[in-house]
Amino acid sequence: MNYIVFKNENALYYECGYSCDNALFLKLGKESFFITDGRYELDAKESIKDSKVLITNSLLDELAKILKKSKIKKITIDPIHWDIESFNKLKEQVPTKIKFLANFSHKKRIIKSSNEIKKLKKAVSIGKKSFKDIARAISNLEGSSELDLNFLAESILRDYGSCDISFEPILAFAENAAKPHAMPTKKELKIGDLVLLDAGVKYKRYCSDRTRTAYFNGDLEFNIKQKFASKKIQKAYDTVLKAHDVAIKKAKSGMKAKQIDKLARDVIEKAGFGKYFVHSTGHGVGLDIHEMPYISSKSDTIIEDGMVYTIEPGIYIEGEFGIRIEDMVVMQNGKAKVL
Repeated sequence: MNYIVFKNENALYYECGYSCDNALFLKLGKESFFITDGRYELDAKESIKDSKVLITNSLLDELAKILKKSKIKKITIDPIHWDIESFNKLKEQVPTKIKFLANFSHKKRIIKSSNEIKKLKKAVSIGKKSFKDIARAISNLEGSSELDLNFLAESILRDYGSCDISFEPILAFAENAAKPHAMPTKKELKIGDLVLLDAGVKYKRYCSDRTRTAYFNGDLEFNIKQKFASKKIQKAYDTVLKAHDVAIKKAKSGMKAKQIDKLARDVIEKAGFGKYFVHSTGHGVGLDIHEMPYISSKSDTIIEDGMVYTIEPGIYIEGEFGIRIEDMVVMQNGKAKVL
C-alpha cells in the first residue's frame, strides 16, 4: 500500500522511530520519505535510518513533487488527520487518486509486538509504583483540595521531570468522582471520603492507564480490595470489582469486543446498577492512550493474541459517588493477562 502519514506524531513515530510537530511520512512501495523543515533536520537524520529525510519549507509542495515523479495512480491517507485546507491543496497539486482509510495507523498497530508489550509492561510497572507513592503522599493530607492533590499526583507521576504522563490525571473525591472525567475543584479531602485516581505514565512513548478507587480514613491505599463505611458504596464497589474480574477471566481470543463488554455490563446490570455504567468497558493502549481495539457494546472487532486493552467498568451515581477499577491486559495464549 502506498500511503501518507500527515502530522500525527505517534503515527509518524511508528513508521520510522522519530516524530516532530511538522512532518509527513510517505511510503511508496519499498521507498519511504520523511519530510520536515530545517528545525528538525539534525534530529531527523540522526534518528531515522530506513527512510530518506527531506528538508523543505513546504511539506505539501515537496510531497507533490515526489508523487508527480513517481507516477503512482493511487495513494492512501487517513482523513482523520487532515485539515480541509491541507487536503484541498493536496488534491490541487497532484493527479494521484486519493483513497480514504480512517484509522489505518491504529489498525496497523492493533497487534502489539513482543517489544511493544515489554515497553507497555514497563510503563504499567512505573505507573503502579506511582500509585503507591501518591497514596503515601496523600495520607494525612486531610483538608487538601482536589486542585492541590491533582498537582501533587501529577508531580509524582512525572517523577519531578523524568517521566511523561499518558494524560492529565483524574483525582476526585466523593460526589465529584461521579463524573468519569472529573475536573479538579476546591473541594477539600475529609475523613470518610471516597478517592478515585485515574492516571498513567509513558515509557519510551508507550502509555499506561490505571484506575483505583479507595476509602480515605486518614491513610490511603490503592489496593484492589477496599472497605467503605457506606453499605451502598461497598455494594457498588464489590459489583465493579466483580465485573472487572469476570471480564478479564472470561475474555478469550476469538471473541468480539462487544462480547467482552457484555461480560462486565451483565454483572453490573444484574446488581441493579446498569444505568450507572455510562461508558464502554475498555480501549486499546499503545503509543496513543486510546486506540484499537475498543471494548464497547458496538464493536465487532475480533480480539486476537497480541492486543492490549483496558478493562475499566464503573458505576457513577450523580451527587453521591463514582467508582472505577481499571487494569491493562494483553491477550496471550488465548487469554487476558493483566500487565
